Amino acid sequence: MDMEDSSPCSSSSSPAPAADFVDYLGPDTSVTVFTMLHHPADLARASAVSRSWRQFVIDNQFSKLQCLRACPELSTFTQVDVTTTTSRTLARRDQDTATSADDKLHRDHRVYMHLSHGLLTPYKPRDCIIHCIGASSTDNFPDETIENTLEPVDRLESNRPSYWSSGGQRDPATAECLIYRLQADLCLIQEIKLQPFKAFFQHGDPIYSPKSIRVQMGYPRSPLRPEALVCDENEGQLIDDRNYVWTYTSPEFPMLQENVLQSFKLPHPVLCIGGVVKVELLGRVQKQAIDGLYYICISHVQIVGKALSRDLGVVPRGNGLVLNYYLDPRTCGVPRSESSRDNGRSRWQGLASRIWHSGTARGIGGLNQTLLSRLFGGPLRLVVVADESEGEEEDDLP
Repeated sequence: MDMEDSSPCSSSSSPAPAADFVDYLGPDTSVTVFTMLHHPADLARASAVSRSWRQFVIDNQFSKLQCLRACPELSTFTQVDVTTTTSRTLARRDQDTATSADDKLHRDHRVYMHLSHGLLTPYKPRDCIIHCIGASSTDNFPDETIENTLEPVDRLESNRPSYWSSGGQRDPATAECLIYRLQADLCLIQEIKLQPFKAFFQHGDPIYSPKSIRVQMGYPRSPLRPEALVCDENEGQLIDDRNYVWTYTSPEFPMLQENVLQSFKLPHPVLCIGGVVKVELLGRVQKQAIDGLYYICISHVQIVGKALSRDLGVVPRGNGLVLNYYLDPRTCGVPRSESSRDNGRSRWQGLASRIWHSGTARGIGGLNQTLLSRLFGGPLRLVVVADESEGEEEDDLP
């Protein structure tokens, strides 16, 4: 026998067997590790490591968890659906066609990955209003229509005033509302901006502001017909609350009686599910001298945030709400770059670093910290298996 072969040095230098940490740690601890991934790009990279990792991510619905963690309002959805048509018409499914549980998990994973990308990607806030649905009342239509509130100024050409005015009321507690349609069915809203109107053409330049405002967000019970929205010939026919389901109601914000654009930040960014926002104007402070009635006049409104992809829609169905993904077949099957496989190791190292720093920043100790240390810094060797699933995962990326 060769003495060198039996030496302790030669046996200790032999490589440790490769292992998959999901199998090594078990499902419960592996779930703990994967839930530390807070960015959709990290989750996409993890699911591209191997077929088993991809299936583990899908089976445990980590993409949905990311979305719910960012926006708890998403729990409103009772179902996820995918429409593979460019017409954006949701076809009725054949009642005899059954979708397997595995197909449903894959579909949900794909949709929530697309949604999480929109929710968690940094953005520059901007006004999300696209249409006016209507106002609870208008004093002099169409000159004082709600559509004037989309103008950024309160005076147009020839010094003509631009504002919306409510009808006059003897009771100063009478509320009014303005309802708007946003740019997409799903919008992340962080603040509301309103500017009361100063009637520079009346004696004393009175400002007709409300005492306070409140905001509701939701979706229409049936599709909004364009002919029912406010226009020069139509004051709007969809003001009644029975036309909508409100999924969020903000706190009440006091308003100053000043002719400036006033900002009202929500306690946290809110996902508007359905793309409809109602601005409630509560209480009146200014009486018009000519008739002794109380009015509210608004010159400008902004609903500030981020409109998510219009590929995502909200569809009421029965007693539930469906999150629909309008998939354009032309975007499928985008080829991967040849360099993506060469960067597999560096991407894995970046993923490992994120998990490690996330865990240590949260103060995770004991057994979990030991396992993480063993996972990324100890003798256990992990092998990144680059197989066909890398190409499949590309569809999950928005």
